[in-house]
Amino acid sequence: MYRVLHRALCTSTEPATVSIKSISQDLYKEVKLKKVVEKFKKASDIDRFRKKTGIYEDTVRRLAGARRFRWVRDILEHQKKYSDISNEGFSARLITLYGKSGMARHAHKMFDEMPQRNCDRTVLSLNALLAAYLHSRKYDAVESLFRDLPTQLSVKPDLVSYNILIKAFCEKGSFDSALSVLKEMEDKGVNPDSITFNTLLDGLYSKGRFEEGENLWAAMGAKNVAPDVRSYCSKLVGLAEEKKTGEAVEVFRGMEKVGVKPDLFCINAVIKGSVNEGNLDEAKKWFGEIANFEYDPDKNTYAILVPFLCEKGDLKTAIEMCKEIFNNRCRVDALMLQLVVDKLVSEGMVSEATEIVELGKTNRYCRYKLNLQAEG
Repeated sequence: MYRVLHRALCTSTEPATVSIKSISQDLYKEVKLKKVVEKFKKASDIDRFRKKTGIYEDTVRRLAGARRFRWVRDILEHQKKYSDISNEGFSARLITLYGKSGMARHAHKMFDEMPQRNCDRTVLSLNALLAAYLHSRKYDAVESLFRDLPTQLSVKPDLVSYNILIKAFCEKGSFDSALSVLKEMEDKGVNPDSITFNTLLDGLYSKGRFEEGENLWAAMGAKNVAPDVRSYCSKLVGLAEEKKTGEAVEVFRGMEKVGVKPDLFCINAVIKGSVNEGNLDEAKKWFGEIANFEYDPDKNTYAILVPFLCEKGDLKTAIEMCKEIFNNRCRVDALMLQLVVDKLVSEGMVSEATEIVELGKTNRYCRYKLNLQAEG
């Protein structure tokens, strides 16, 4: 009876014709965050609104990004007035949102309160809590909870649980512990998936543990888990770090043969490998491949290539890329642009340097405060 009355009191009296899309657009356009909170809480009275995971995530991300954690707590605690809070899926969503805001303590409090609301705690909410601590970068707590909570709750960890644990170990640099989880999974009859392997491959290849990455790549095949674009990207990063660009190119071409389309991250990795080997022509050639795959360079592409162009004295191409950055409205580190300006001035190309400084001041998307310091 309580639940029926509670739902009746908390359910919106607004007509079904209320457009959730219009509410979402209004929240997006609202510039005053306090107003966002007020409008969000009012919209929460509508059942259909509370089912919109994306709106919740976007709003919480916006508030957390502005470091308005008090308001994150305000809108999430507000959700406890609705009958949905006795639904594990809804509570798990709120726990996850707290975690993505770096508010692990509040996530844990909500998890602990679930029994008081007659809300079951299964592996779903366990995983939400583990993920909350992972997002909050409390990696030791992830392991501690993984070891203790399943016994306390009589819950069996699943594949998602193990993947979160592996991610936590990788983030703290404990790769031996992360690899040992694979053996534990095998003993427990839990088969790893592409997320399991990709998490490990990314960690190993990017941290210079190339041989271990190669061993894991072989194990992936033995488990009949096909490499996807993320797997290949990690391998290309590893090859770039090892200065094995020739092998990287072979791997890249092999992707296309097995039907895996390389993404921009893959091309950036090959460019990075060329830069690491000091091969300017090869780096520029692979920059050209970006357009062939119908991508646009991103800030990482320019961060890899532009300083290298300056180092090699190819200032003409560096100038072209700076202009391309402004034309494509790509947000880059101002220090990189300043590097180009300084190099131009040191080479007596003051008019070209001045042009870039002016473009930094006058472009319509991001103003860069560049100067001609080296002009002296």
